[in-house]
Formats: sequence, C-alpha cells, structure tokens
Amino acid sequence: MKEFLIRFFTAAPPLELFLILISKVVEVALGTVRNILINKGYRREGTILSFFEIILWTFIASRVIMGIAEAPIKGIVYSIGFSLGIYLGSRIESYIALGRVLIQAIIAGEQSEGMIGALRGKGYVVTTMEARGRDSEKTVLMIFANRKGKEDIIREIHRLDKTAMIITNDVSTLHGGTISVARGLKK
Repeated sequence: MKEFLIRFFTAAPPLELFLILISKVVEVALGTVRNILINKGYRREGTILSFFEIILWTFIASRVIMGIAEAPIKGIVYSIGFSLGIYLGSRIESYIALGRVLIQAIIAGEQSEGMIGALRGKGYVVTTMEARGRDSEKTVLMIFANRKGKEDIIREIHRLDKTAMIITNDVSTLHGGTISVARGLKK
C-alpha cells in the first residue's frame, strides 16, 4: 500500500502539479468573474475575460488529459484548482463589487427624521414611505447605491438604529429619478 501511495503522489513532477493547480485556479477565477460580469450587463468585459479563460483551459486540460492514466494525481490537483478558483473568483467579484443595489431599511417611525437627516448629510439620496409594523408605526427608507458603498450605508443605518431591518437587492435596471453623484450612483 505504501508503494502504491508513493507512486500515486510522485507520478508527476511537483512543478507540473503546481503549474496545473495555479493555472486552473486562475482560469476558473476568470470564468467565475466572467459569468458574474455578463449577468450584470458587462458583456464586453466578460467577452474579453472569456478569451483568456479558454486559452488557459485548452492548455491545462490537454496537459491533464495527456498522461492521466499514468498520473491520476493530475486529475485531483486539477479538481482542487477548480474549487479554489471558484472561491477566488467570488472573492474577486465581491472586492470589485460591480453593479447597483437598492437598500431598504425599515426603522422605527420616531427615529426616522434623525436617520434621514444623517444619511442625506452624508450625501445619500433617501426616499421614504410611512408604514405600519406589527406593533408600531415604521418608516421605510429606500437608497439606491453602488454595491461598492453598500456596507458603509448599512453600518451607518445600524449605528443609528440597531433594530433596523435592512434588505438589499441587486438592481439591474434603473431609469430616472434623483441619484446622488457623490455617494450613490454615477450617471
């Protein structure tokens, strides 16, 4: 058994396995970001990424397929690279945070004026609606923003009202209205 394991793990040179792993991580990360870009309407950027993704895939896949019977470890390293690439691609997309969001906050009615003033004072455009909760009057705040600034807005709302219910939704289409150029969305 020991000999089998040694042969299994040493059937391919470590440098080749390392290159397969790193190349697959990069290729799948590109593919993950490409998918997200295309879904958010960034078709040109997604198309450009697809070119580099398929070049990498062609060379990596051919390298793994050639000789996989003699070195099945290549398939395992390839699979690990795939999984790590998905994770890395999703982290990259979260970091660049393309797109827009609608942030809705349901807050206590008596706290609404102070919060609206504070958010508008920071440059956010806030639309409000009066609402009725289970036990009290509420105010619903609606704020359109870039995804990149979403966490700052959420932190500010929670700083002012720790009981606020906050909902965020990705926005794919937005036409008209007043939007803060400084903090919200760029036209």
